[in-house]
Amino acid sequence: MNDYLENLDRALEKIPEIKGTGERFVVPEPKLLTEGKTIVLDNFRIIADKLNRDPEHLFKFLLKELGTSGKIDGSRVIFHGKFTTGVMTELINSYVNDYVTCSECGRPDTHLIKTERILTLRCDACGGHRPVARRQASGIAKIVTIAEGETYEVRIEAKGSRGDGIAKKEKFTIYVPGTSKGDIVSVKIKKITGNLAFADLVAKK
Repeated sequence: MNDYLENLDRALEKIPEIKGTGERFVVPEPKLLTEGKTIVLDNFRIIADKLNRDPEHLFKFLLKELGTSGKIDGSRVIFHGKFTTGVMTELINSYVNDYVTCSECGRPDTHLIKTERILTLRCDACGGHRPVARRQASGIAKIVTIAEGETYEVRIEAKGSRGDGIAKKEKFTIYVPGTSKGDIVSVKIKKITGNLAFADLVAKK
């Protein structure tokens, strides 16, 4: 029995100490504001601080994934285009999976190290480490490419059975009354239902 206890003690001594904070890791939900033709991530700095990452690194990741331009404006970020909270949340979760969470223990107590052009994620909690592979843009932002109340330029590609012109934009089929095949027009989106959108004619080119 004594031999068993001694062996157990030796085994326990070899278990690495978990140095995590013990705090439950919750990523703040992105707060988006619409300002003209831009979307503002109002709590960007709070999110970056919670992830313990360089704001510039997170910013460049979001720009690449959204396929747009933008700028850091104090504690917030301004993106050109229209993106939903759901899209932004999914992108931030992808960033957390790739650049924050340890694949060994699942803790967020990590930091990034770049050695000879290789970016490595090292865990302060369990000592684990893994290379961070360069990723291709996921295209998540393409889930929503048009928004109700916004104006877009489209080309009428066909005529519907009720006489409305039909245009395509990404995954959406847009119905525009008062147009003919071949017209290039500006339209204002009135309603979106699934992959179908209904628009009013604003002007013909």
